Amino acid sequence: MDTDLAILLAIAAVWLAAGLVAEGLPKLRTARVLRRRTGSLFALVGLGLAGMAAVGLNGLATAGSTVADQVSAGLALPAAPAVIVAATTARRVRRLWVGAGAFATAPDTPASPTLRAAAAHPMIALPVQVTGLATLPAMVTATGLAPLTGPSMIGSVLTAAVLAVGLIGVRHALRHSRLVERAVTVRPRSPRPAGVLHV
Repeated sequence: MDTDLAILLAIAAVWLAAGLVAEGLPKLRTARVLRRRTGSLFALVGLGLAGMAAVGLNGLATAGSTVADQVSAGLALPAAPAVIVAATTARRVRRLWVGAGAFATAPDTPASPTLRAAAAHPMIALPVQVTGLATLPAMVTATGLAPLTGPSMIGSVLTAAVLAVGLIGVRHALRHSRLVERAVTVRPRSPRPAGVLHV
């Protein structure tokens, strides 16, 4: 049980740290810091995915009820959002890292509104944070303090999870919308005389 809990704690810590890093990306003011934090997020996401994949493969490779099987069962819930992270979030984070690198040659180059809007996209922070939150029930069960069994307990946990995911998603969507609107507002307009060229 101690090994079970230690593995779950390590994986949960990685995902929760990634969620905190993703939360702060749109608030960063310079392109260099945004690139560095995006690189950290990419590394944390890769570490979290690798840890979950290693636990899952180890659970499949061992026969009988072992620690690996117990940890694999505990990580069944966060596996779904982790797949979304692997399929979409990792690609967006890498693209943001490359985009920030184009502006990060000077130390104080401000992060453009377009970069900050891209950093606030819900598909960057939301799947990472949901994966981190989904590891918490497995940790609670592993500690033995509050076993999440029984229809009433499972129903309460699912209701709380749906509400939490909905609130987080709405918050990210509103922030992304606000930053996109700001990026469009500050975008320089083409000069008026160019209108003469219309055929």
